[in-house]
Amino acid sequence: MQKQYSLKKLELKANEIRQDIIKMLVKAGSGHSAGPLGMADVFTALYFSVLNHDPKNPLWEERDRLILSNGHICPVRYAVMAESGYFPIKELDTLRKFGSRLQGHPERERLPGIETTSGPLGSGLSQAAGIAYVGKYLDKTNWRVYCAMSDGEQEAGQTWEAAMFAGKNKLDNLTAIIDRNNIQIDGFTEDIMPLEPLRAKYEAFNWQVLEVDGHNIEQIIDACNEAKAIHQKPTVIIAHTIPGKGVDFMENKFEWHGKPPTAEEAKIALQELRTLGGKISSEHE
Repeated sequence: MQKQYSLKKLELKANEIRQDIIKMLVKAGSGHSAGPLGMADVFTALYFSVLNHDPKNPLWEERDRLILSNGHICPVRYAVMAESGYFPIKELDTLRKFGSRLQGHPERERLPGIETTSGPLGSGLSQAAGIAYVGKYLDKTNWRVYCAMSDGEQEAGQTWEAAMFAGKNKLDNLTAIIDRNNIQIDGFTEDIMPLEPLRAKYEAFNWQVLEVDGHNIEQIIDACNEAKAIHQKPTVIIAHTIPGKGVDFMENKFEWHGKPPTAEEAKIALQELRTLGGKISSEHE
């Protein structure tokens, strides 16, 4: 059900997504900047190349399921969903508004195409593992389950209970993607609660571990395809990303984890992203 896009079109689409995110956040006057911008390439790859889904039929039984565990980065998911046809792009202007379908954390019953209501960090992998278990052993289906997680929520104990469950039950229809941007709301992960060696931890829980540049769309797609060929193990893709990617004054600054740009900052960010879009176009000519 998914169209095939060239790498150039995917990179340009990710750039459009970043611009959508900035516009959404400045209109809302609240929300998270760093994580959504950092995950724009991953979500572009998922929605425009990897996932088997149908925006015109969000409840299509054979769709792949995408669970967003770190719900606070939902602006990137909303933007990608709008760009892929789930709802009008104009609706992005309603982010965090009273009565909007686009709340500060995604709500399953408000917006078609959202599989779970997310918010409490650390619970997404448990939800994804449960859905994957049902798909593999009870319904015996071919659809896959994807779970996007932050690196900060690897500090939550429930994440590791889910990792044990998935490894024990050999959930090879489950692919988790960790946004390894090294920041959380109070600072850098390795200062607050060190996560390394993250790869070795998942391997010890009987997971296949792949690592990619989270801004290389080709690598992201290849890793997701490789995960489909792995049997008897769930797969986790550690996507190394830059928080605030594409906006120079935001990049790698944990202070942008949970705040939006001002109107003036948004102008600067949008100009930088438009310039970057022009470079992407010229590089592929």
